Amino acid sequence: MLILIAWCAGGLAQGYQQVNDIPYTVKTDAYSLERLKLDVYHPEKGGNHPVIVWFHGGGLEGGNKEIPEQLKEKDLVVVGVNYRLLPHVSVEETLDDAAEAVAWVFRNIPKYGGDPRKIVVTGHSAGGYISMMLCLDKKWLATYAIDANDVMMYVPFSGQAITHYNVRKMQGIPPLQPTIDKYAPLYWVRGDCPPLVLICGDRELELYGRYDENQYLARMMKLAGHQQTYLYEIDGHGHGSMVAPGFHILETHLRQMLGLPVYP
Repeated sequence: MLILIAWCAGGLAQGYQQVNDIPYTVKTDAYSLERLKLDVYHPEKGGNHPVIVWFHGGGLEGGNKEIPEQLKEKDLVVVGVNYRLLPHVSVEETLDDAAEAVAWVFRNIPKYGGDPRKIVVTGHSAGGYISMMLCLDKKWLATYAIDANDVMMYVPFSGQAITHYNVRKMQGIPPLQPTIDKYAPLYWVRGDCPPLVLICGDRELELYGRYDENQYLARMMKLAGHQQTYLYEIDGHGHGSMVAPGFHILETHLRQMLGLPVYP
């Protein structure tokens, strides 16, 4: 059931609506029917708005869909996505869920005033990892007849560039033993993808050397010929606190791509 919420002062600003718990899957098992839903926050009027697809964090093992406060009231359509969690499913199933959600956005977001030519795929931590994988390994979106290069930009917040540590846990590998296999964004480095904006916290405060992984990914992307890879380190902020200032970086790159004025 769709729930339409329109708040005034003290909640959602006038001029915006949020539709919650929209099913996006063709899967029919009980866990999929429970988890595979998304929320859409959108302006009440107008069309062709940029679209932010936000994947929540939680180590691929926890967390729930959200509409980040920093993305509200900015003339954006924002989609918060749930996906199935490890260890209840494999990482292949999680990534397939994420790809199915993005495909749903491409096909349905005009109903909410969004422009499918202006989609940004992003998320924090596990959500950052998911956005990296959808960007670099084109097979996930291709399953749903979407070209990963049709996404306007990917902006992972503190995503894991090597094989995700909870994927390694399911393989019997401890979190501080790094591996790079087909579940690592680094495995799929390519020079022909859309702009990739990598945002991390302070290298001395980040989780498990997350900045250093992203730095190596950025280097390999450049060597592969991808000149629109950008890397940011937010000094003084750890894995969690880097999220809030990271939205300014996302917005700056989005405005640049849309040809709009950029604020310092």
